[in-house]
Amino acid sequence: MSSYRIMAHMIPWYPDADRSRRVAQALMDAGVAYLEIQFPFSDPTADGPTIQAACSTALERGFSLAAGWEFVAELADAGAPPIFVMSYASPVYTTGVERFVRKAAEIGVRGLIVPDLPFDADEGLYAAGAEAGVAIVPVLAPDTRPERLRALGELSPRYVYASLRRGITGTRTEIGPENIAFLDRVRTLGGEVMAGFGIVERDQVAALAEHCEVAVVGSALVRSIPEVGDPYDPVHALASSLV
Repeated sequence: MSSYRIMAHMIPWYPDADRSRRVAQALMDAGVAYLEIQFPFSDPTADGPTIQAACSTALERGFSLAAGWEFVAELADAGAPPIFVMSYASPVYTTGVERFVRKAAEIGVRGLIVPDLPFDADEGLYAAGAEAGVAIVPVLAPDTRPERLRALGELSPRYVYASLRRGITGTRTEIGPENIAFLDRVRTLGGEVMAGFGIVERDQVAALAEHCEVAVVGSALVRSIPEVGDPYDPVHALASSLV
């Protein structure tokens, strides 16, 4: 990993529309390599309580898919780093897979992360991404079988999201031999490996440095957002400490 490259995860409309724009600005100013923008959904099955609560708040405060695309377009126009949109299958499927992917392409989204549409049961997501020039990022767990890795390798993914443990996001992950070995297996696929789930501080990023290209930080950044007031300074401080 070069210069501690970080993908920063954020949720538009959390804690509200205007302050989520301040969160985005803080992350951009801190110099993160990528933004992962999660479109809130009512049943975020891979997310721990921090992100679940943030998604609920965002929905209560008026988030919609149309608003989400406008938010992403604003950031792209403002010179944001490459943006990856994270969603769950239901909003993608309800919109229409091809339509959802085309919208991402129109705005300039680099990739889509849809954890519950795996590459071998994807409702046409990977084909739509290839057609539109949008990278579809598979999410792999540490117990992924070798034969599935080989099958995924045939798709030559540009990016792969490797979760450092099974379960949900939120709690700190200890970096040890097992998850390092997993990352090394994922690297054989040839795509850029993004390692996430439980990254909260710089020593973890340093421990991953030789084994992936990007460390993904999510719940820790969401937790840094204060309930009231301008979130810029605390978010910027944490992101800067990781970059």
